[in-house]
Amino acid sequence: MHNEQRTARRSAGVGRTADLATNPFRVDRDRVASSPFFARLGGVTQVVSSTGSGLLVHNRLTHSLKVAQAARAIAERLTHRPELTAVLEKLGGCDPDVVEAAALAHDLGHPPFGHLGEQVLDRLARHRFGLPDGFEGNAQSFRIVTTTDVRGPKALGLDLTVAVRAAMLKYPWTRRQHLGMDVAPRGASEPEDMPGTGSSKFSAYVTEMNDLRQSREPFEGRIESWQQTVEASIMDTADDIAYAIHDLEDFHRVGVLQHATVAAELGTWQAQALDLAGLSDAELTAEIRMPGRSLETLRRRMHLKDSWVMSDEAFMLAVRKVSKELVDGLLAVPFDGSVEAEQAVAGFSARWTRRLVDAVGVIEEPTPRSGHVVLAVAQWHEVQVLKFVHRRFVLLRPDLALHQRGQARLLSSLVDALEQWVTDRAEADRLPRRLHDLVELAETEYAGLARTEPSTLVGPTGEVATGPDAIRALARGRAVVDFIASLTDNQAAALLEALSGRTGQLWTDAFVL
Repeated sequence: MHNEQRTARRSAGVGRTADLATNPFRVDRDRVASSPFFARLGGVTQVVSSTGSGLLVHNRLTHSLKVAQAARAIAERLTHRPELTAVLEKLGGCDPDVVEAAALAHDLGHPPFGHLGEQVLDRLARHRFGLPDGFEGNAQSFRIVTTTDVRGPKALGLDLTVAVRAAMLKYPWTRRQHLGMDVAPRGASEPEDMPGTGSSKFSAYVTEMNDLRQSREPFEGRIESWQQTVEASIMDTADDIAYAIHDLEDFHRVGVLQHATVAAELGTWQAQALDLAGLSDAELTAEIRMPGRSLETLRRRMHLKDSWVMSDEAFMLAVRKVSKELVDGLLAVPFDGSVEAEQAVAGFSARWTRRLVDAVGVIEEPTPRSGHVVLAVAQWHEVQVLKFVHRRFVLLRPDLALHQRGQARLLSSLVDALEQWVTDRAEADRLPRRLHDLVELAETEYAGLARTEPSTLVGPTGEVATGPDAIRALARGRAVVDFIASLTDNQAAALLEALSGRTGQLWTDAFVL
């Protein structure tokens, strides 16, 4: 029954038109927006959690809304350019409703504590449970809309059109799928610190391979099998734009992004660019804590990974532009909550969003490292510099690392506690119903794969999990991961408190699912 339901998806895809009253893509958008998985994003960390701190910072919900705004604006601009009509149709179409629905859905799978939670769950999924494809936020989002959400008419996923599902596929392959290419697409290469584990990024688990294939079928012959659809490329670009801008806003507001340190880094690099370029890699590494060295490292990394677009001249101009707008503009006056300070933040955000959205174009035959929808060269470099500032002066802070190590320990302990519960035969009848249902769902999925595609169940140790006990173990692992990934930050903390016996309350956030 499970596979039959999966093949019954709505097939709207290429060459699509519909009147507003019956537009299936608007139905998709509304289903995503009405999903409890979407609502929970309001309690999931973007970079730092606002829980208990009173910080006015973005969460995954507000991030998704801003990505959807930018994505729709890009799609509408492109579809109103007559010179692009033919090429957009040739590549599979560009519908603003499809793009908006995919943008709203793109982060549904992010677990508690954002990217930190993603890394912890991936490590535990692979090493503790032997899941062949571990955990990945994009793949989890796809699993939610195709499988684990129950708000669709078939009670299996959201029954979204293939156009919207395809638009969610930033990385349209599974973790260990061999693409047979000399130059790997962005995200498809193995992480340097985890050789032999497969792609760094991917958008579908092996359990959703049929959904991935079906979503891509209408685009066969129009785009390469590894390439994003136009609509996915728009969503991906909008995600970059939102990330580059609003996280800088957040940390200016809370006083973390300091004028002096950012000015020293960007200013030193501009003043000493030629001297820094002459340093060996070893010398640069030895001096990495000195101003300008981190930005020079970025320049070299961009040459290595994105030589198709990297330009030293454009990089220099981008550093100057960001220095003028961010250092000499937004950061020059500390945020104090005044009307003037709020207007400065709003103006910075509006100017940059408009500048980047207006700079998006379409390439009919892009490099494997790019999508069909790209930023102009100048703006692409500016985004890299903006993201660098965020990473260098926020993500690498020791105090944030301290905070995240505690969150990592919390998630690891929660996995331990739920694993013990789900394997306790005496408690089998008292498992949370959702966790019980997730075990049964995963067991059905893995049993089917063991019959039809056993090679997909090769675990980290090289063993193929095809026996009943091995299938059951995989199912329990996937169910625990699915369950934890559906929690908010607060729910994860409250659930661990309850499972550890550290709370005297019978009814808490831990039991709302």
